[in-house]
Amino acid sequence: MSSEVSESRFDNVKWVVVAALVAVGVYGNSYFADESLLYRVLGLLVLAIVAGLIALQTAQGDAFWQLVKGSRTEIRKVVWPTRNETVQTTMIVVAFVFLVALILWGLDSLLGWLVSLVIG
Repeated sequence: MSSEVSESRFDNVKWVVVAALVAVGVYGNSYFADESLLYRVLGLLVLAIVAGLIALQTAQGDAFWQLVKGSRTEIRKVVWPTRNETVQTTMIVVAFVFLVALILWGLDSLLGWLVSLVIG
């Protein structure tokens, strides 16, 4: 039980460090606004990578990483459609969109004609 409490305490410290790194990145980006964009982006990337690595060391970060690994496993199980199925499905969608567009155009024309008759 005490190991969970100390781990939780260290997790809070890690999250404070992550928040500090994000704050340093935001402040540094505005402070060095006159510097080259390339250097600022590289600096922000380094800070983001360090902050991400620290965040992954927490319990929430570990849970997130397990979720990512599990989702990669699930993606491998997906049966992706063949090219022919994709083309057929796309053509069906295009045909229905065209049909609905024609119906809406006809309805709009009819209602416009009726309104012009009423208004004069």
